[in-house]
Amino acid sequence: MNILTSLTYYRPHYSGLTIYAERLALALGERGHKISVLTSHYDEATPAREVRDGVEVIRLPVRLHVSKGVVMPSMVMWGWKLARRADVIHLHLPQLDASYLALFGRLLRKPVVLTYHCDLRLPEGFVHWVANQVSHTANHFAAALANAIVTNTRDYAESSNFLRPYLPKVHPIYPPAVLDPATDADISAFREKVGIQPEQRIIGIAARLATEKGVEYLAEALPKVMEKYPTARVLFAGQHQNVFGEEAYARKLAPIIQQLGDHWTFLGNQPPAERTAFFRSCEVTVLPSLNSTESFGMVQIEAMMAGAPVIASDLPGVRQPVAISGMGRIVPPADAVALAQAIIAVLDNPSAYRGDPKSVAQQFSPLTIAEQYERLFMGIREKRERET
Repeated sequence: MNILTSLTYYRPHYSGLTIYAERLALALGERGHKISVLTSHYDEATPAREVRDGVEVIRLPVRLHVSKGVVMPSMVMWGWKLARRADVIHLHLPQLDASYLALFGRLLRKPVVLTYHCDLRLPEGFVHWVANQVSHTANHFAAALANAIVTNTRDYAESSNFLRPYLPKVHPIYPPAVLDPATDADISAFREKVGIQPEQRIIGIAARLATEKGVEYLAEALPKVMEKYPTARVLFAGQHQNVFGEEAYARKLAPIIQQLGDHWTFLGNQPPAERTAFFRSCEVTVLPSLNSTESFGMVQIEAMMAGAPVIASDLPGVRQPVAISGMGRIVPPADAVALAQAIIAVLDNPSAYRGDPKSVAQQFSPLTIAEQYERLFMGIREKRERET
């Protein structure tokens, strides 16, 4: 099949959504499909058009930035052109352009599938409010036109005000997750680089330093953990500087984290093998997310594949990895005391939460997920052919 995929940002942009889209595109390509990605040319350092690991990527000029979204006038022309040659149109939401791309698909009688990643919540302010309303309307228009909507879990779909009206066309498919190989030498090099001592109890978090991630609750929980485990130390993997729209949040957190001294270390974004070494160095990882902008948390699966238990917030979708694997604990969101107690419980007996990492890896393999998408795409096409 010729699959047109569209999303606002694509790799090398770094977010859970772009990582998901890239992993799925590569896996579908590996299964023999031709993938074209239509996205924004948000960074002039990237080529406007390239074949990236077998995937055709077309980046369109950005004429205007509106909050976290972009305006690309040429998307209309390119969307129509590529939709005409596509067998399936696959749109990642939230995305402002999804509305008319979905309309193109219906006009051309092409299957239209949306993947709804999460709710969009923008910072306060009139411009952000307008952007949120426009995006929300566009997403609803696209959802109404779509043949099917993919979401990570039924749990999240049933709790989402956005998705609830479309439940009859919702198809839960887990997100694709991978963990790159890391040798014993890679792990030793990482531990030496970061300065991990044998007596330290390592708590990991992999995220952007963003409001919805609830990082402050881990910072508040750490002193309570240190009352029992004085050598406890947090390693924070992911972007923590210059996170778009999160400057005020970073300033608010800075003095809290500074008080923790050597017990808190920012690692930044990591190359694949080092990221694996990070997870394998953690005795427990934490995902203290606060709201529905987090619909699953793929980092939980990466941690579990490395054998690291996870403590996750009791939020729709986010609680599912622990629930299905048994590899961790679920705690109320925004509750530093409960988070500290759960961390201590896992550090007391980490082997009780190890689970079956190989089974998790197979269940969330990009090829496994791509096969499920493939069946969905083909099922819609076959139904359309029977109706004509």
